[in-house]
Order: sequence, then C-alpha cells, then structure tokens
Amino acid sequence: MRRKIGLEELLERAPATQNTAPPQQAPAAAAAQPRARAPHTEFEFELPLGYVDDEGTVHRHGAMRLATARDELMPQIDLRVKENPAYLSVVLLSHVITRLGDITDVHAGVVERMYATDVAFLQDLYQRINSEGHTRAAVTCPHCDGAFEVDLAGGRLGES
Repeated sequence: MRRKIGLEELLERAPATQNTAPPQQAPAAAAAQPRARAPHTEFEFELPLGYVDDEGTVHRHGAMRLATARDELMPQIDLRVKENPAYLSVVLLSHVITRLGDITDVHAGVVERMYATDVAFLQDLYQRINSEGHTRAAVTCPHCDGAFEVDLAGGRLGES
C-alpha cells in the first residue's frame, strides 16, 4: 500500500543536485548582454459603440490581457456554458477584459449588456492577440500598392 508524502518530505528525500550552472560572469560582461523582454500581455482597445452602465455613462476605452490556459478551460465547467455553449464567449471575455472605462470588475453581466457590435469587436481582438500576439495587420493600399501595418485595436473613437 502506498503512503502519500508531502512536498517537504519529498524534497528531503531528493538527492542533492550538482550545481551545473556556468560560472558567474564579470559584471561588465553581464551588463553587455541584452536582457530578454517580457512579452506584451495587455492590449488597449476602443469599442465601436461603447458599454452603457446603469448611470448612463458610456465606456469605450478598455484593456484586454492575453488569455491563459486556465482562462480557456474554466468556462468549460461553467453551468451557463454547459446549458448554452454560445455563452462561452461571454464568460471568456469577462475573464480577459481587465478594464472598461472606469470599470475594473468586468464580469459576465457586463459583457451580456454590451452591444453585439462591441462583442464581435472584442471576440475578433481576443482571437487576434491570442493567436498572433499583437493587434497589427499587414495591409496594402488599393491605390498605390504601398504595404504598411495598421493597429486593429483602434486609436480613435469607433476605429477598428
């Protein structure tokens, strides 16, 4: 019969590992090496119409963070999603939207009350940042055939 052991006991039983780390570099050499940049994990956006709260205030500017595996798995056990699979995007968006105007507690009820146009915009933004890691798209001008990038998150009212 097996006995469960705790983490502390497991660590005590583990053999001592040898230090295989490279020797410390001189401070000047370490400073010369570039540091890895943390990935950009939050993206600003501007909704086409905006969320109208109970006081009648319109909230258009917000931020969405990159989704984690947990964000994608948690809605699968949500009873609302089990009853209606279309509700998945509402729950998922409520997990990753970090701010909407002055609102910092964005929950499923907030997303439910958004206009369909804004929800479609947020679904597209979610897909873009979580599959590509950015909100830029390469485009070509139909008049001059010049190639450039545009930011699809929008920088002005209703821009997308």
